[in-house]
Amino acid sequence: MMSTPTDAAPRRRQATSPDTIDLEQQEGMFRSFFLESMRDAVQNVLRPIDPIPAARRAPVPSGADPVLGHLREGVGDPLTAFLRWRAEVGDVARVRLGAINCHLVSHPDLVREVLKDRHRDFVKPIQGRRNLSKILGNGLLVSEGEFWLRQRRIAQPAFHKRRIDGFGERMVTAATELGDEWARRDEPFDVSRDMMRLTLRIVQETLLGTAPTEDADRIGEAVSYISGEMNRRFRRVLQAPEAWPTPANRRFARHREVLDGAVHSIIQERRRSGVHGEDLLSMLLDTVDDDTGESMDDRQLRDEVMTMFLAGHETTATALSWTFYLLGKHPEVARRMREEVRGVLGGRPPTADDYRALEYTRMVFNEAMRLYPPAWIMARSPRVDTELGGYAIEGGSRMFLSPWVVHRHPDVWPDPEGFDPERFRDMKSIDPFAFFPFGGGRRMCIGHGFAMMEGVLILATLASRFHLELVPGQRVEPEALVTLRPKHGVKVIARKV
Repeated sequence: MMSTPTDAAPRRRQATSPDTIDLEQQEGMFRSFFLESMRDAVQNVLRPIDPIPAARRAPVPSGADPVLGHLREGVGDPLTAFLRWRAEVGDVARVRLGAINCHLVSHPDLVREVLKDRHRDFVKPIQGRRNLSKILGNGLLVSEGEFWLRQRRIAQPAFHKRRIDGFGERMVTAATELGDEWARRDEPFDVSRDMMRLTLRIVQETLLGTAPTEDADRIGEAVSYISGEMNRRFRRVLQAPEAWPTPANRRFARHREVLDGAVHSIIQERRRSGVHGEDLLSMLLDTVDDDTGESMDDRQLRDEVMTMFLAGHETTATALSWTFYLLGKHPEVARRMREEVRGVLGGRPPTADDYRALEYTRMVFNEAMRLYPPAWIMARSPRVDTELGGYAIEGGSRMFLSPWVVHRHPDVWPDPEGFDPERFRDMKSIDPFAFFPFGGGRRMCIGHGFAMMEGVLILATLASRFHLELVPGQRVEPEALVTLRPKHGVKVIARKV
């Protein structure tokens, strides 16, 4: 088995860290949780602070502060904290964030129970949905219940394999042109930044059918800003009300207006002309619910387009960034993948038809997402008091499912910290709730097939021409924001092969 480099492991932030912005953000989070805890404490005057008998509670990890509980550890370094909690007390860990009781659920069987077998009993927490809805509206990532089911049924045909295959050429063209840029570079660059730029271009072309133009650049700038703002808001729990004219709120509103205006303009033009292309927006315009005969109105289309824009480009870009990082640390894997690409393609560009034949390339991409899942945490809340794994769980409480933790479960994955693409030789043997980078159950990401094909075709296109050599001495570590980004980027030199 191959081992993961130690510099990629999460590190505890030192008190002397020069990253004062992060420290200020953490302090803001502590204050926010403290205020929320005080509110809950007042409410608890009317009920027992912990109504569950001790014998029915899940075990509690050590190290809880008398006032803050596990808050400082969980907020300051959640990746290390989550792993420690599972290792110390098992697959259901009860932690206290201020006065708020939460549970970390870490076994695939329990993840299946929450996401699939009893999905109606567990919903997305209201606060998280409210925060996302300010950006994504009521799109698939936010909506619940019958409305979500209706939207999912309408959108599903747009993601049929035959239609997704039609986007392969655009993905390869965009990656080829990025490779042409790399061929002219002789200095180090941040591959994670290039992956964001590449996947944003691809989502623009495949979602809206927009070619690289001045308008497309404005849309791209707006998407990039809003994506960054989502991450910033993730770290700042206490937000100024949107009605307040703060500089951050004004900037956010300006970029949102740009994106909203562009999307609504394209929707109206498509409806007026009646001419629809082969992009995802056209497919959504053309699709109706077989059960009701209904189609999406303009507001619903806007919300779904915004969701696909923001969720569709950053997750794939993050996964590719970590893949190139791991290939840089394991040149023997990179060499084997390059040999497969050459054998399958024979020097020509890849197509969607090559996806299945690029087996080892898919294995590499999957193993990178196992170690560094872009969506590293998912939250659920039980509708009513319930039981999970033999322990009592309060209705309305917070529950965390973390692919970061489950993908490293030692009872499921031998040498869990190692980088070994051969784990994925037989996908049918892998429990879908032991490896769930795209979620699971009926709410599995609707674009998972798109993302997999995009990642494999980009890897095949670029790996056939380059080996990305990691710049020595850099500090590469994951940062747990909305996605699991490389905190300082991944600096590389593109070497022609």
